[in-house]
Amino acid sequence: MTTVYDVTTWSAPEDPSATAASDIGLIINSIIADIKSQQTNQASKPGAIVYIPPGDYSLKTRVEVDISYLTIRGSGHGFTSLSIRYNAGDTNNWHEINPGASRVRVENTDGKSEAFRVYRGGDPRLSSVVFENFCLDGVSFGGDENDYTNGKTGILFDSANDACRVERMGMVYLERGLVVRDTDALSVSGNFLAECGSCVELTGSGQASKVTDNLIGAGFVGYSIFAEGHYGLLISGNNVFPRGRSSVHFKNCARSTITSNRFHAFYPGMVVFEGSCAENLLGANHFLRQMEPFDPMKPYNNGLDDLFGLVHVSGSNNTITGNHFSFDVPSGSVTPSGQKPTIILVASGSGNFIATNNIVAAIAVHSVVLDSSTSGSKVLDCGDEDEVVRYASDYAFRPTP
Repeated sequence: MTTVYDVTTWSAPEDPSATAASDIGLIINSIIADIKSQQTNQASKPGAIVYIPPGDYSLKTRVEVDISYLTIRGSGHGFTSLSIRYNAGDTNNWHEINPGASRVRVENTDGKSEAFRVYRGGDPRLSSVVFENFCLDGVSFGGDENDYTNGKTGILFDSANDACRVERMGMVYLERGLVVRDTDALSVSGNFLAECGSCVELTGSGQASKVTDNLIGAGFVGYSIFAEGHYGLLISGNNVFPRGRSSVHFKNCARSTITSNRFHAFYPGMVVFEGSCAENLLGANHFLRQMEPFDPMKPYNNGLDDLFGLVHVSGSNNTITGNHFSFDVPSGSVTPSGQKPTIILVASGSGNFIATNNIVAAIAVHSVVLDSSTSGSKVLDCGDEDEVVRYASDYAFRPTP
């Protein structure tokens, strides 16, 4: 039984002329078919490793992963900024102009938008599918190369899955980098995901997963990290840089943790709790809000004004504590003009706890705003009487001494 495959030495029986360089998607699909033909014993299906050596590979055919215990592994994520390249003008004297190492160019000509689709019906759900240490390069964006749209997705987990991992990957110039549906015990760790429309999207539902120790920066059209319907999600140790429409966006998530991250953004709405978000912890993070410095990107934003808050909370019994906020925006750049920006907005819900957050701002701000529909909020040591605005009638407030 063969359990270790090299894409550069595999010959596809259905198309002997194909190579990994000409269509790595076709080659990997052929390898998966071979694994399935050899591993027919229900009680013993060990899966396999598919190895992608350093090199440039064109992916024209979507890879269909429908087996568990499959690892697709390269030897280097090879990330290089294409945004800097495309906006640099003359690159004749550059050492290199494209991503390297184990680089897969997502060039789908089969009418599919994803480079890899992980999907299987029936029981049990797919388990232990691993993507590790190679680069997915979307090659180019539409328009002037800065609109973050090209219809391409790097990896789509499209059916329920368990104990899957995406680690040490590089992704660049994909409209959607990683999309995972209905996942348990997912690990997204040690990746470099940047210059994608959205970087990480956890959709549907999930539990006991983690997004940790990544370098992440999405475009203004999407999310750096998005999670929907998750319970017990850990987001920790990430360095999330501009210019995603949000750094972390929770939708109907509960009892999850966002801690020890560094967030840097050019827009409001850095962390958003949408819908029924309950009993989540947002603690010990560093937030830095500045203005877009890069001329080609200055016309773009996420459509939110500075009254929305750097942190926007909908839901109940959430804890926001021990965070540091650096607000470095000149007064003339605040929208609406003449208003004080909001750092933390509690837009709805009851029993939210906001304490000991430190705000350092270049201009006067409202550190916390409680909307009139909220109740039972507790705000402790986050600003003085003028900095904490209470439209609600039911709250507890202790000003910073």
